[in-house]
Amino acid sequence: MHTMWCASARLASFPSHLAHLADRSKHMRIGILGTGAMATALGAAWVRAGHNVRVGGRDTVAASHTALLTGASEHGSLAAAAAHGDVVLIAVPADAAPQLSKELAPLLAGRTVIDCTVPMSPGEDGPALTTGGTTSVARLIADAAPGAHVVKAFGVCHESIWTLDRPAFEGALLAVPFCTDQPGAAERVTEIITSMDCSSLPCGGLDRAALLEATAVFAVGVWWSGAVARFAFPVPGPGPGGRGRLARTCPADPAWGCGSSGSCQGRCGAHVSTTTVPKQAPRCSRDSATSLSG
Repeated sequence: MHTMWCASARLASFPSHLAHLADRSKHMRIGILGTGAMATALGAAWVRAGHNVRVGGRDTVAASHTALLTGASEHGSLAAAAAHGDVVLIAVPADAAPQLSKELAPLLAGRTVIDCTVPMSPGEDGPALTTGGTTSVARLIADAAPGAHVVKAFGVCHESIWTLDRPAFEGALLAVPFCTDQPGAAERVTEIITSMDCSSLPCGGLDRAALLEATAVFAVGVWWSGAVARFAFPVPGPGPGGRGRLARTCPADPAWGCGSSGSCQGRCGAHVSTTTVPKQAPRCSRDSATSLSG
């Protein structure tokens, strides 16, 4: 479902990705709270990227097993993982995350805290948000641990994506959307994302985290139905009369499989994109309003 975000992510994050490839020395100490599938997948990805990872769990036997699967250097209690270093990942069930954050609030203060949870439960028409969409788990974590620098990230993709050495699809790097109110936390998360050979996609402040959670739940429902979520989000093309055209210039870089200028059809990740805005907005008709609402 990364393709929901790729149209702008390729442009915004490609230069920072190249810069990171030139310098992979920015390794961090990352504590992981949780021992499940997401903790295992992300933990292993971060170990491969050279970060120092410690796994923490209420069950230290489970923490030991997860550390073995990920290659983490250390394991132990949740408190020990929270105090491990620069960044803390909360990878526990969504409904347990705020309370855990409250318990560990003194240890989380001043640290970048990544929330990858998805607040989801079965519903009549498919999976539904347990938050009602009026708030987010990330906001609840921030309220429970006021000193923490909370970031919503990594929850949009299925955990299997994080097991790939270099997540790329149709020639484009995987874009990882995130939300945070803290510039320092945004910088650290961007460094982590690029260390995984992905591109970062800043999506605004923490008040927009509910949108990422809703996107994840929507995509899961589409997958469960047997459909493919990315097919609902094509790259915009020319509007009526040529207005709103998305212009691209392709570098025809052989590394991205570009045979000639523009032949990659926007997949090379290095395009310069501009949008032509109509001089006058079209008038709204009853027909068009009906089609939009129906």
